[in-house]
Amino acid sequence: MRTKHLAMAASIIWLAGVNICQAEDQPVEVQIVNVLNKLFGVHPGFRANHAKGVVVEGHFKASPEAAKLSKAIIFNGKTIPVTVRFSDSGGLPSIPDGSPKASPHGIAIKYHLADGGDTDMVLNSLAFFPVATGADFRDLLLAIAASPADAPKPTKFEAFAKNHPSVPAALATVATPDSFADEHYFGIDAFVFTDKAGEKQAVRYIVAPEKLVHLTAAEAAKKPANFLMDELPQRLAHGPVTFHLEAQLAAPADQTKDPSKPWPADRRVVDLGVLTIDKAVPDSMAAQKKLLFLPGQLVDGIEKSDDPLIDVRDGAYAVSFSRRNP
Repeated sequence: MRTKHLAMAASIIWLAGVNICQAEDQPVEVQIVNVLNKLFGVHPGFRANHAKGVVVEGHFKASPEAAKLSKAIIFNGKTIPVTVRFSDSGGLPSIPDGSPKASPHGIAIKYHLADGGDTDMVLNSLAFFPVATGADFRDLLLAIAASPADAPKPTKFEAFAKNHPSVPAALATVATPDSFADEHYFGIDAFVFTDKAGEKQAVRYIVAPEKLVHLTAAEAAKKPANFLMDELPQRLAHGPVTFHLEAQLAAPADQTKDPSKPWPADRRVVDLGVLTIDKAVPDSMAAQKKLLFLPGQLVDGIEKSDDPLIDVRDGAYAVSFSRRNP
């Protein structure tokens, strides 16, 4: 296993030489959060993963093409207010933004509906997920935890990655952006759109920036510790930031249950509309403590696929939320 792949593995979780006992009688969602808390420590008021973030606000306006694909209310063409959180990977609230361990970066979008309800999307900068299931993700974290720098070779992580080639492949897709506004974000799970005629279409979300700008490792290392968190509010003070919400459409034969297997790059991508961010939340720290984003919190016209990771993510995020808001 090449050195950079081990470094990228630490992007998801901080390497630590700790002994983690797996409570197999607990749900896998709880086990995942327990491992994260052991590795990063418990930081009251912060998430178990993607602990460091910044909250902003704006709106979404769907394209006519979106309404053709899905009858979901968020695609009806009206302006929908949103709350958005950008984040670094890992459970350390003080991680330097330029650290390779801060990748993949995340974007979570909460659409505020006219009836007072919400629906969420949660994406990150991994082009696809390293593993297929929640149990595999737990085991990946345990393997990394058991692979400190002085571990005998091959390490537990190296053995796991050898048996799961999607791990190094996925981790190789991340880099440090010069701004949260200049990053590509991917919805690793498949969802199913239903149109007004009842026709169904499996999709994976993409949030595409106006321009993509990645830093080299040397450039990122020279940046201030909070450069991503500070840059976005400063940019918004001079004008809005826009992204395009897109959907990659599955072909009939494409599988939808394994987030570690991307669909072919030639699959059609449809522009669903424009996400405009125009305001930094004054007290981001207080705002993000109260926010819970759930990939499975959906509206009519959008439903879960057979991907089991959706429910695992919902469960783990809820467990993490309960611990930071006891």
